[in-house]
Amino acid sequence: MVTVHDVARAAGVSISTVSRALASPQKVAAPTRERVEVAARELGYRPNRAASFLRAGRTGALGLVVPDLSNPYFAAVAKGAQARARDHGAGLFVVDTEENPDLEAEVLSSLAPQTDGVVLCSPRAVEAALAALEGRRVVLVNQAAAGVPAVAADHAAGMRRALEHLRALGHRRVAYVGGPAGSWSDRRRRAGLAAAAERYDDVEVVPLGAFRPQVEGGQAAADLVVACGATAVLTFNDLVAVGLVDRLRARGLDVPRDLSVVGSDDSYVASLVSPPLTTLRADLRALGRAAVDLLLADDGGAPAPLDVDLVVRSSTAPPATVPEDSRDRPTAP
Repeated sequence: MVTVHDVARAAGVSISTVSRALASPQKVAAPTRERVEVAARELGYRPNRAASFLRAGRTGALGLVVPDLSNPYFAAVAKGAQARARDHGAGLFVVDTEENPDLEAEVLSSLAPQTDGVVLCSPRAVEAALAALEGRRVVLVNQAAAGVPAVAADHAAGMRRALEHLRALGHRRVAYVGGPAGSWSDRRRRAGLAAAAERYDDVEVVPLGAFRPQVEGGQAAADLVVACGATAVLTFNDLVAVGLVDRLRARGLDVPRDLSVVGSDDSYVASLVSPPLTTLRADLRALGRAAVDLLLADDGGAPAPLDVDLVVRSSTAPPATVPEDSRDRPTAP
């Protein structure tokens, strides 16, 4: 069996330099690192990461807790987190709490002793969740708490861009179908919309919600959206937008002729539905990668919020010049 001693001898460096070059390559000068990597590759050396973690008093595992893994948003974050954990030589436990705030604390209490740290993604009861971690390293995704490192997408800026798009099309009454009542990102979206509405005083924003962040939530919100008289609607996520479009179609309404619809997250469903959704896009895998990097970082410095871009597809268009409910009314003699 090839050992670290063999690699050190072949590369002409110390054993500790080999360990640093393979475990923390950024801490070793490029020429030295390359010699070590070449020697390890030629000798067929595979570091025993489990032993290394044990010597360092670590488990070699990280945790990722999400509210709903069936939601494409959290699945994409998990993909990014898993890839980055692998880059660091660590395993990743992914746990789905099924949108149940009570289950979060229960899961974290059992997960914390088995991991070196936890990425807590969009927790629904953040204070209880942090208390359950009992001082373990933790990074929040799309949530905030004093003294806790966090990464997030710039949801407020995204909502501003979406409202500007609808305003440019001519919409002047826009509804917002919100997400879960305990959602930090929903609060940020609402704040961004409120700020944009103050800036553009010719646009009225009608907030609706809270609704489940699934297709059923959009279906439940659709009748309220129609009743409020909006010509366009922004939604908490793409799944809500899909449910909204489905219910509107069942009522005989057309998107975007009768109502323009904007989703959020640019998940895979956004381009599969008919019509394809105009939506807001953040690099969700990058969000997962950034969370793991921050969890394992020594300095604890948090990255800037990830940009959120507008992706324009076929679900938005200028509003009809004549209100739908007046088209078939007879004119006065």
